[in-house]
Order: sequence, then C-alpha cells, then structure tokens
Amino acid sequence: MHKAGFVNIIGNPNVGKSTLMNAILGEQLSITSHKAQTTRHRIFGLYNEEDLQIVFSDTPGVIVPAYQMQESMMDSVKSSLSDADVFLYMTEPGEKQLKDPELFEKLQKVEKPLIVVINKIDLTDQDKLIELNEYWKGFFPNVEIYPISALNNFNTDMLLKRLKELLPESPPFFDKEQISDRNDRFFVSEMVREQILLNYNKEIPYAVEVEVEEFKEEKTIIRMRATIITERDTQKGILIGHEGKMIKKTGTGARIRMEKFFKKKVYLDLSVKVRKNWRQSDEQLKKFGYK
Repeated sequence: MHKAGFVNIIGNPNVGKSTLMNAILGEQLSITSHKAQTTRHRIFGLYNEEDLQIVFSDTPGVIVPAYQMQESMMDSVKSSLSDADVFLYMTEPGEKQLKDPELFEKLQKVEKPLIVVINKIDLTDQDKLIELNEYWKGFFPNVEIYPISALNNFNTDMLLKRLKELLPESPPFFDKEQISDRNDRFFVSEMVREQILLNYNKEIPYAVEVEVEEFKEEKTIIRMRATIITERDTQKGILIGHEGKMIKKTGTGARIRMEKFFKKKVYLDLSVKVRKNWRQSDEQLKKFGYK
C-alpha cells in the first residue's frame, strides 16, 4: 500500500511555516527571514519514503492586500483551501486568528483533517500553553493541537508521524527523486531575494523581484546571470551601494547559499534594473509567476 497527499500550511506572516517545512524535509527549500512577506509564492516541498509521499504546500503569510502583487499572493493562499488532504494551521503564542477574517471562517468550515500547530513554544510557558489550547479549541472544537518549535526541531517528529497516519491511500503525485515542483531558476531568484531581505530595510525588500537570465551548468561550476528588478532609481542606488559594496555583499551571500544548495561551485553575475511600478503591472506579475 502506498500513501500520498497534500499537506497545506496556512498562517499569518512570520509564524514559521517555511521553517517547519524546511525542518521536516531536512532541506533549506523555502527562504526564511524575520520580515513579513518573505514567502511570495506557493511552493511544494516533497517528503518521500518508499511507501509514501507528502506534498507540503508552503503558502505566503495571510495579509490584507494593498496592491496587485499581494492580491496574487493571497489568491495562492485561497487556492490552497481547496486541494488539501490535511491542513496545518500554524500560529504562535500571543496571536489571534488570521489577518483575513473571511479566510479564517473558511478554514473553520474545511471538511478535511485540520491540525493547529502552535510554533515557537520555547517563547512561552506551560500555563500559557494550556490557555492557548483552550483558545484554539474554541474555534476548532475537535481539532488536534501540536505545540512545536520548528527552529529547534522540537516535536516536529510527532507531527510528521501523525501526518503519515492521516494520508490517504494513493500513488505518488511527483517523481520520488524530486524535492520540489519548482525549477532551479526559481530557487536561484529566491536565494538572491533572501539576501536582499537580510541586508536591506524599509521598502527595498518589498519593491524587488529577481530575474534569472542565464543558468548554465558545467561539470565543475554553475554559471548564472541574474537581475534585481526594482521600482525607482533611488532604490537602485541603495541596492548597489557606495562603490558597489552592497550588491557585492548580496551576491556573495547568495552564492554561498547556492553552492550549499546545488553542491557545486557557482559563478553569479548580479545587476540591477528599474521597472517602474512592476508590482501593479499585470504583464510583469505574469512574467514573475504571480498570475
């Protein structure tokens, strides 16, 4: 008997959805940072064993959208409500419901198994945890609740064990050799964007996208050419930095991450271009995979 199914992870920004998927897969598949909107796309991460396949779906953090790109991000979250075999609703101590009340109501009505995952329990105590259990059971009376620390890999093994039990009987959805539904260029663009999230503040991380124009794999090295797209000339100046120091720092950080991911030497040529208001352009959003 072979089991397979989709486990969709839903929650507000920065509750640790990507960290949880990475911890279970043992692979830094989704980028992470302390900034909101780190995850912009729905990403499938594949956990494979001989007789089962779990397709984890990491989704953007739930927000009330302010512009077209964010609307597209929330569309991908809404689509995840219709194709799950198991839902993981991820939260953390001190948090109250989803930022979108309509989406929260839909989550309360799902008919498939739903598990509330309380992450970052290392930041709270036992009494508070008991309160949180009662609080979430007020919204989801028959729900299973798993307190975990995704960052410290605490209790994630128990959660994984339960997910395996809940999976339906099914052949695999993807080749067992795959780790994701995304291609190499996607991960390159995400790793560059991760460095931008780490190295820049204010509006810069939210105003950029990364376009991979060349990905050439040779025997001992992968040669890449990528362009950071931003909305204004002032942002371009900040991204490059004085005497090119900032873009060099971004490129170096991304290259180190890529070499670990691809397990091969990487040459990365990084540049910056301005495309005004790309986050409001249907054409640009389609090009970057938001539509």
